[in-house]
Amino acid sequence: MHQPLSRRNFLKTVGLAATYQIFPSISSAGKAPMVRQAHHQIRQAHCKPEQSRGIKHPNILIIHVDQHRMDCLGAYGNSDIKTPHIDSLASDGVRYDNSFCAFPVCTPSRYSFLCGQYVHEHRGWTNRSTLAPDIETFPKILRATGYRTKAVGKMHFTPTYLDVGFDELVLAEQDGPGRWDDDYHRYLMHHGLVDRNDLEDQLVDEYRPHAPKEYWDTFGALVSNLPEEHHSTTWIAEQAVQTLRDWDDKGGQLLMMGFIKPHHPFDPPSPWHKTYAPEKLSILPGWTRQCLDYDFQYSRGYFPNDKLTEPMLRLVMAYYYATISQIDYHIGRLIELLKKKGLYRDMLIVYTADHGDFMGFHHMLLKGNYMYDPLVNVPLIIKWPGNDPSKTVSQRMVNNIDLAPTLCLAAGCTPASKMHGKVIQTKDDGHDLIFAESSGGQQVMARSRTHKLILAAPRNGSTGSPSRTESRDKNLFFDLSKDPLEMNNLYNSPEYRDEVKRMTEALSEWRCKDPKPQAYQDRYLPQINQPNVPPRDLSHRESIIKYYQEKMFALQGRR
Repeated sequence: MHQPLSRRNFLKTVGLAATYQIFPSISSAGKAPMVRQAHHQIRQAHCKPEQSRGIKHPNILIIHVDQHRMDCLGAYGNSDIKTPHIDSLASDGVRYDNSFCAFPVCTPSRYSFLCGQYVHEHRGWTNRSTLAPDIETFPKILRATGYRTKAVGKMHFTPTYLDVGFDELVLAEQDGPGRWDDDYHRYLMHHGLVDRNDLEDQLVDEYRPHAPKEYWDTFGALVSNLPEEHHSTTWIAEQAVQTLRDWDDKGGQLLMMGFIKPHHPFDPPSPWHKTYAPEKLSILPGWTRQCLDYDFQYSRGYFPNDKLTEPMLRLVMAYYYATISQIDYHIGRLIELLKKKGLYRDMLIVYTADHGDFMGFHHMLLKGNYMYDPLVNVPLIIKWPGNDPSKTVSQRMVNNIDLAPTLCLAAGCTPASKMHGKVIQTKDDGHDLIFAESSGGQQVMARSRTHKLILAAPRNGSTGSPSRTESRDKNLFFDLSKDPLEMNNLYNSPEYRDEVKRMTEALSEWRCKDPKPQAYQDRYLPQINQPNVPPRDLSHRESIIKYYQEKMFALQGRR
């Protein structure tokens, strides 16, 4: 089993002192009137005199991971993967088996999680979108009622340090220009390092076309080029540890940590890559020997799904599992620290993901196809304050928009009126239908406990825009009670005509009415006011981009 770094070397290499260079403070005095008004309204609506800073409200820790298929945890019945610390959270709390995301893409899902609205309501359709300043989030509400709020790791905002309610942001980003702003990539530059695997996987124009043959042959399953102590998972965990060391038992503290992993590339650092023997792993449910025709017509995949073989899937799974076990190890460090400080029992801790990964389902990897369960059914574990170990399993139907009002209520705050999620604490069965959307709203899903309907415009290849051409296979319907692996499309079956009609009408009532919805983006909205936030004019980017370009060109033999 992996041995932890020595404490001296750990703090020497990962400590906050060398994490980022200091930028001039950005004054908050120049906030737009709309932003000032929104902040004032939140305080008026949610502040209560007796709930000022220092009054005991539960400390809250949110562990948010990226692209985690739900059944890739020991707590959810996977006997191959080693996740003892996440499993212990499930033993001390509640495991939700019917937990779904509202949009299986990183930023849209995060915004729904934060504000309790569907994507067609908050308009954060893409990974380059912005959450409008007049939208209330649970961090804003908690901050206004006295909580100290902080986020570390991957947040995926535009602008990078967007004020969504966190007093502090210490960031490690992946997709998009946020990596040229964040603390982690400044940290790597400070140490003369570059996250080659990630740059080759994520920067599709600059570096992916020049990625080595091994990257393509292994579907991005590579040993990280970074030493473990500099890997993003280690760095993000250390920011959380540093934060929790300063917590006390008076409550009123919120930390959200966002791990980049297990999102692709599947690049655990050494020695974590040795944790699993590919040939000993059990293939996950839903694997087929070849792609289903309508899946392949919808999207060929970020990697060519039709080229995926079982041996290569096993390698991908081994490295995917390794990145999850690495996260689990650091969660164990956090739990140990919280117990040592006497904070664990009275805390609220959430473990969840923005979306899942096909991981072999229907012969596919990653995401970007129909909203099958491995993509939208995400892990959710909640350790409630003061709960004795119970190993409770809930079959409640949960959407990730439910977390925002739930966390507000748990913190002693009033949820915003436009939070449309259902509070999880209520003793009912949750949603009758789970709704989700994707592809700019051109794919929508309604799912009950027993049936699923997906309405989708067909797509051209892996990156093409939705086609106007009609296709009889663009709509899918499954009887999950008989077909949990979603293999048999019954959309045109006379036997299910009434149920298809009922769910279609429900989707029509719910879905976005704009045929061409526009993502909301404002790169010039006010950011938080902290010394680690880059200057507004983005003058810092030129030197950072140049540094990484020179490193990558040398590694790829392009100079």
